Amino acid sequence: MVLGQILIAAFLVSLLSFVGVLFLFKKKIDNLLFILVSFSVGALLGGAFLHLLPESLGSGLKFEHIFLYTIAGIITFFVLEKFLYWRHCHQGKCPAHTFTYMSLFGDGLHNFIDGTIIAASFLTSTPLGIASTIAIALHEIPQEIGDFSILLYGGFSKKKALLFNFLSALTAVLGALFVYFFSFIVNGLTAFLLPFAAGGFIYIAACDLIPELHKEKRVHYSLIQLLFLLIGIALMWLFKFI
Repeated sequence: MVLGQILIAAFLVSLLSFVGVLFLFKKKIDNLLFILVSFSVGALLGGAFLHLLPESLGSGLKFEHIFLYTIAGIITFFVLEKFLYWRHCHQGKCPAHTFTYMSLFGDGLHNFIDGTIIAASFLTSTPLGIASTIAIALHEIPQEIGDFSILLYGGFSKKKALLFNFLSALTAVLGALFVYFFSFIVNGLTAFLLPFAAGGFIYIAACDLIPELHKEKRVHYSLIQLLFLLIGIALMWLFKFI
């Protein structure tokens, strides 16, 4: 039953790669992304501080180990974005066809890690798995739109961009299967992945998404951002009572 939940969650997250087609109607989805990024910040922070870290504290790990693993998650996502996730390759510095495949490689690795987080969460408890999947899905939507645009810019046709982006996203399923089967072989794998995932969530929220929110200077829209950020946290809090 747990394996089924893990595979369904990982596959549903992979299907979000097709949301990139909405890039073709970018003007119509700007307002949606504005709300979604704010909501995603709250969901990621809530997932990290209300679910993943509390579960880690009850796993039997020493406090200092939990915090070290959380830092390891933050550093890993920094390295992934800095050195592997080549989405900031500027025109004139690398060939278009090259950076598209490098971007796909970076996306695949990122999605693999997302799959490991989903599996580790469901292996701990179903509510934690649901909460982690929602947090991952929310931050994946704007990312997948950006990924799709990179592939189009690199010369891919629309159909080819959708196909390759989906194949890259399917590595989430591989990551989920890896953790599910290796958790029975490697003792403490799930206990390590929970604070590690928390570090990843904190990094994405604090370093990638919150800076985007700061670009909005208008008071009215800033208040809307705050509202949906708080709604994201509240949603994660409600999942504690499922």
